[in-house]
Amino acid sequence: MNVYNSIDEFAASGKTGNVVTTGTFDGVHMGHHAILDRVRTLAREKNKESVLLTFHPHPRQVLFPDTAKMFFLTTLQERIELLEKAGIQNLIIHPFTKELSMVSALNYVKDILVGKLKTETLVIGYDHRFGHDRKGSIKELEEWGPVYGFNVEEVAPISSQWSVVSGQSIPEQTVVSSSKIRKALQGDDLQTANKYLGYHFFIHAKVIHGMKLGSTKLGYPTANLEIDFADKILPTDGIYAVYVTIGGVRNKEQARPDESFGRGISDALPLTPYPLSLLKGMMSIGSNPTIENKGRSMEVHIFHFHKDIYGETIKVAFVKKIRNEEKFNSMEELKKKLDEDREVCLGVL
Repeated sequence: MNVYNSIDEFAASGKTGNVVTTGTFDGVHMGHHAILDRVRTLAREKNKESVLLTFHPHPRQVLFPDTAKMFFLTTLQERIELLEKAGIQNLIIHPFTKELSMVSALNYVKDILVGKLKTETLVIGYDHRFGHDRKGSIKELEEWGPVYGFNVEEVAPISSQWSVVSGQSIPEQTVVSSSKIRKALQGDDLQTANKYLGYHFFIHAKVIHGMKLGSTKLGYPTANLEIDFADKILPTDGIYAVYVTIGGVRNKEQARPDESFGRGISDALPLTPYPLSLLKGMMSIGSNPTIENKGRSMEVHIFHFHKDIYGETIKVAFVKKIRNEEKFNSMEELKKKLDEDREVCLGVL
């Protein structure tokens, strides 16, 4: 996949007759895939290229910096990797600014979609809005398409007829969206979040040094984890059955300083030295109430794994929450519970 750092950089490539979509695509979930599949299909049928335009940082972070903090399902790098797996050929990550937000809907269409992206077909979701004050909609696109020489396709929302309330599966017609997935994660409903995503929710985190109590007192050595993206949403506190990927994950230190803004991401970066491997484990997120002065932490015990991975960045995919965090009267009680957790997690995985 070609990654461009701006609209002008893509325009300089000289590609024309493109099949284009645009949006944030946080999570690259099942609803997004309906759009991406259509973009890919049309590009193949027309023998043209697929193009996705997104903006970074998120427009709300630029226009409303003093409002409540935003959390995201994916980091920018994670989105790039998911979009590449989805088969998009060209990704444009354009810097969002207040000046850009002032561009009218009509000028956005004339100058950007037509003038620079050379759009032949625009594929959009059912709720797509664009231009100053988000005044542009499908109505305007269908009106301007014939005038400026491009086709418009609106993709209907993807609905799920499945959700979990109080542990019970019930039928429910729900439009899949990033906000609903975030709400599910914050509401302790990992099962629904994973269903809507179409994959297990995951994080990338760096392995750091901890108190080493897991190995010295509990018999469960853990990799203590640190996320370098403060806006990444996390599941609720508790114990989880997880898959862990070691190898093939880029470290923050191996990236250039401007990588987080999309610069130069198309260039190959070095990977961790370990071969790619998928391992089983159990993950703890929380305040560790049994251990005095330990504080909040994220740590994962990887089953049947004994290599030194300090400083490495690993991927943890959350499969199922097996219990909430608990306070035990002694380390012996905690170890007994961890023995039970291990069997439960192995059964899940």
